[in-house]
Amino acid sequence: MHWQELTSLAQWAELLQQSWQTPVAVFKHSTRCSISSMAKGRLERDWQGNEPGFPVYYLDLIRFRDISNAIAKDTNIEHQSPQLIVIKNGEVTYSDSHNTISARQAMTSV
Repeated sequence: MHWQELTSLAQWAELLQQSWQTPVAVFKHSTRCSISSMAKGRLERDWQGNEPGFPVYYLDLIRFRDISNAIAKDTNIEHQSPQLIVIKNGEVTYSDSHNTISARQAMTSV
């Protein structure tokens, strides 16, 4: 799994614009939460050899909570951790959290 780090509010704004050319996904991860670690590991296994045809960004919630808050505000999706959000044409096409995160559903949502 090739994670791209999401580390600034400016980068988040660019991702929203990028979603008009290609879908983007953001995985919100708490480095202090075992459930979040399990969800991240499951995504990595599910996508191994079958990565989505769009970029997937990794957001460290402990370091960048302000970005998570901006994502919640801009998408109107309540913050969860862990959480996977897929955006296409500026709109959320998939959002799920905790044990219901599904790589397959995320890929087919676009």
